[in-house]
Amino acid sequence: QVQLVESGGGLVQAGGSLRLSCAASGSFFSLNAMGWYRQAPGKQRELVAIITSGLVTNYVHSVKGRFTISRDNAKNTVYLRMNSLKPEDTAVYYCNAEALLFPGQTYPYDYWGQGTQVTVSS
Repeated sequence: QVQLVESGGGLVQAGGSLRLSCAASGSFFSLNAMGWYRQAPGKQRELVAIITSGLVTNYVHSVKGRFTISRDNAKNTVYLRMNSLKPEDTAVYYCNAEALLFPGQTYPYDYWGQGTQVTVSS
C-alpha cells in the first residue's frame, strides 16, 4: 500500500507563492506518474499538473507559466511550486500517485492524499 502525505497549503494574498509537497511512503515497487489535482467548492476535481517518472510534465492551461511541478525520485516526493497565485486558485489540492506494488504488475494502482487547503485572498 501507498500513503501520500501532503503539506504546504495555507492562506496567501493574490500574487503570492506557495509550495506544496507530497511524500509517498509504504510498500511499493515503483511510482509511475504523480500529479496534483484540485477541487474548489461546488466544482469537480480537476487535474492541475502531472509528472511522469521520466520527468515529463503537463499542466492545465490556467496554471501554465505560474505553477511548476517537480519530483525527487530518491525521496518519492512530488512538489508543486505555485507563483502569481490568483483567487481562482483557491481549492483543496490533492496529490495523486500511480504505483506498482510488485515487479511485473501490469496496471498501476491509484492513490490519493488527504488534501491540503490553498486559499488565495484578493
